[in-house]
Amino acid sequence: MNDDQDIVDWVHFERSRSELGVGFIKILSYFREDGTKSVGTIEQAMRDQNTAALVIPAHTLKGEARQLGAEPLAEVAELIESTARFCIESRRFPDELVPQVVELRQLFNQTVELFDKATNPLLSRARSAPGGFGRKVANQDFGRI
Repeated sequence: MNDDQDIVDWVHFERSRSELGVGFIKILSYFREDGTKSVGTIEQAMRDQNTAALVIPAHTLKGEARQLGAEPLAEVAELIESTARFCIESRRFPDELVPQVVELRQLFNQTVELFDKATNPLLSRARSAPGGFGRKVANQDFGRI
């Protein structure tokens, strides 16, 4: 899942951006802050084998990810949430979620990075331009075979 289109639905993202207007950046910062806490809480719940502690952060992450077009992240969070709910009722710990919890961290980080590229013009310019003001432009490969 390395393709940007596989991680973020950009049409949905841009629709949310236009609908939320000036509040969009604030919502995006909440996503980063809440998402970081949610992923950390989910990881800690897995280490502590606390099934109930998986539900709310997974539910929160699912909703925020869907609002911004990060469907793959929302799907992993939803699987964690629904499995945890089922396991609470059946009184067992969901050991089978370990791969999804690992994937959740990676997917969250990739999603945040893509959101940053899409919303921070300095970040996207810095990656596309090799030189720039105050930077030494090295042309070491010019004329070499």
